[in-house]
Amino acid sequence: MTATSTRHDHPTTTAATRATRTHQLADAVFALRRHVDSVSRDDFVAAMRCVTSGVNVVTTDGEAGRFGLTVSAMTSLSAEPPMLLACINRNSPACAAVRDNGQFAVNVLKTSQRELADTFAGFPADGKPYDFERATWRNGRRGVPLLEDALASFDCAVEAAHEHGSHTLFVGRVIGVSARDDVPLLYGNRNYLRPIPLHD
Repeated sequence: MTATSTRHDHPTTTAATRATRTHQLADAVFALRRHVDSVSRDDFVAAMRCVTSGVNVVTTDGEAGRFGLTVSAMTSLSAEPPMLLACINRNSPACAAVRDNGQFAVNVLKTSQRELADTFAGFPADGKPYDFERATWRNGRRGVPLLEDALASFDCAVEAAHEHGSHTLFVGRVIGVSARDDVPLLYGNRNYLRPIPLHD
């Protein structure tokens, strides 16, 4: 009789092999996506006009300086731990300042603050663009400017930064928060808007 043996892989080796294959598959999928053409910029921008978002002023302060910028690309990332995302165009000096300062705040605007939104978008009806003197501010836990009468303010430490396309995506770990009951300022189809409740 001829003796036979069966080979049994060590569980750790099998798990490592599966993980390697999973990463290889993910790399292949990403490589395939990179070869798929994007839509045109104009078509993308036209479609994005259908998207309504809140209006926020992102601020930062520290060794790299004090800056503020109106942004709409902000969203919650996680509640445990509390984290959010904010996207800033790399052409703005505020982008480099947020990265170098390692901190930022997202100040959510209400409907009465549309002029402040224009100021920090660089197009004030009067006065200087990006002028902090147009509003009252207080310091966050590490000195970042928080808008005194914002609808909500999120004081954040930079957890990570990722560059994609024309923007840097900042992951902020929320270290302070405040909120009040008021009406949020919205933006959509190139206009400021206000929410209206729907009734049956």
